[in-house]
Amino acid sequence: MQRTMLKAKLHRVTVTQSELGYEGSCAIDEDLLDAADIREYQQIDIYNVNNGDRFTTYAIRGERGTGMISVNGAAARKAQVGDILIIATYAQFDETEIDSHEPQLVYVDEKNAVKRTGVKIPLQSV
Repeated sequence: MQRTMLKAKLHRVTVTQSELGYEGSCAIDEDLLDAADIREYQQIDIYNVNNGDRFTTYAIRGERGTGMISVNGAAARKAQVGDILIIATYAQFDETEIDSHEPQLVYVDEKNAVKRTGVKIPLQSV
């Protein structure tokens, strides 16, 4: 049996751009992609903390070191500049892999720079 498990998460990133006229996707600073091991064109799920919207799109490379989180195309209707997002990826694991699996969790500061990474999810009030 296979289970779908959290692979990586960018926790509480801030939307820096929202481009309705763009053809689609979410541009993410390359530093954040690297930290979370997210590949360009990989499927991502986005959870908007501000309005509760949840949607699926794919990641594209944003300029390294800029903190860019640009929600593009139709998804731009679901997030606006300043919104707080959780961006997650998932992967399939078989039963023999699950016990050793640890998701890559990336926590950022107010400018979307990596503050820390880890596997523990700290309790946090909003």
